[in-house]
Amino acid sequence: MPGNQPAGGDYADRMADTPPGGAPPPVPSAPPGAAPRMPLRRLGWRRFLVLAGVVLLIAACAVFMVFTLGESLGLQALLIGVVAAILPVPVLVACFLWLDRYEPEPLKYLIFCFTWGAFVSTAASLTVNDFAAGRFADAGLPAPLTGVLVAPFIEELTKALGPILLLVFRRREWSGITDGLVYCGLSAVGFAMVENILYLGGYGFASGAERFGPATGAQQVIAIFIVRILLFGFAHPLFTSMTGVGLGIAARTADRRVRVLAPIAGLLLAMMLHGTWNLLPTLTQVTGQAVIMLYGFIGVMVPIFFGMVGLALWLRAWEGRLTERRLPDYVRAGWLSPPEVAALSSLGRRHAARAWARRVAGDAGVRAMRGYQFAATRLALLRDGSLRGLDRKATDRERTAREERELLEAITAYRSFFVGRDPQAPAGVWDGDRYHLRFPDGSQRTVEAPEEPVVPIPVVLAAPPPVHNPPGWPNLRPGWPGHA
Repeated sequence: MPGNQPAGGDYADRMADTPPGGAPPPVPSAPPGAAPRMPLRRLGWRRFLVLAGVVLLIAACAVFMVFTLGESLGLQALLIGVVAAILPVPVLVACFLWLDRYEPEPLKYLIFCFTWGAFVSTAASLTVNDFAAGRFADAGLPAPLTGVLVAPFIEELTKALGPILLLVFRRREWSGITDGLVYCGLSAVGFAMVENILYLGGYGFASGAERFGPATGAQQVIAIFIVRILLFGFAHPLFTSMTGVGLGIAARTADRRVRVLAPIAGLLLAMMLHGTWNLLPTLTQVTGQAVIMLYGFIGVMVPIFFGMVGLALWLRAWEGRLTERRLPDYVRAGWLSPPEVAALSSLGRRHAARAWARRVAGDAGVRAMRGYQFAATRLALLRDGSLRGLDRKATDRERTAREERELLEAITAYRSFFVGRDPQAPAGVWDGDRYHLRFPDGSQRTVEAPEEPVVPIPVVLAAPPPVHNPPGWPNLRPGWPGHA
């Protein structure tokens, strides 16, 4: 498990104060039943105005959609459509939250993306699609052309606009493609939910009940639910995930051309995939050949779907391996120990660390361990972004230095909550290069760190000697990469 950062002094002083066979110097006691928290950002008046404007926009679009759907479907059909459309939402949302377990995104941003897709995107798309359908009808063109030539472009653009705003104004919240998939996926899930209300309530219950009665309406709801949700429920998240890949690439590159071209390429790919999907039933209806839909589904959509699932799983594991690549810099600087890095490299090890924290410090220890793991992952992402050259401005570099210092302080606070409380832990100190262990007979031995430490050993961290670093950077060891 992670080590304990002492208040000060060097290794020899602390070991001299340790009785033979005893444990390292005790750590400050943590308040029972509580756990340290990450520092909160102040909400300035500009951020407040932007937040208020976004909330009002989403609320206005929500009222518009409720009024529009209620007026066109009727109260009974609207309620049936809402209930049926909500059923798959928890499953889809849970899939994206599972994908984002290494470094969970702030709940407010997840809610923002979902509600943006559910109300803002649907309101804009419904308005544009209705307008285009009217113009096509006036020109004597078939109505299905709207779904092929207009809907894919306006729907994918508006679904992506919410995550794009997050990328522009909150780029530091993006850790890569995984975040792009999560943000865009939740926007697409919200959009699909409201669109399904129209299909299930309108084309399903209202249409069937008007013709043959409520029983037929219920049968049509079940049929549409099976086809549209159980079989093709992945469609909207799959389309918009292409944009998410582009946004994720743009978020982790310092190349301005890639920052612009990657989201555009992802958005165009999403539009083309969406347009192809809408074209399949149109061609099937025109030609009367159901095999077109079958071949398109099996030959195009299914391979792309499983390809995206494989990419998402690989990216999920990559986010865990990132700590192994970046946090050793802090090990060499004396802020972390090798077992801490090893305990962060997989979800299984993180779960084992939380189980250990519960055993030695109770529920508060578990909360502290979760906070510790989140802060350590954020630190690895921050370090990775710095090495990638994402902080080109002096203000960005100063902010990165401040956030790094805050994360290191938070890690130290979280660590003090559970380390040093396990009576089974050996007495030892990590000085940034090797372990200094004291055995029960009073003898001391210096042990080199293994290349791949897999057994978490709680040890005390030797305080790194103070050095003069640029303003805003923590006191790290001389020669630490990026801090010379």
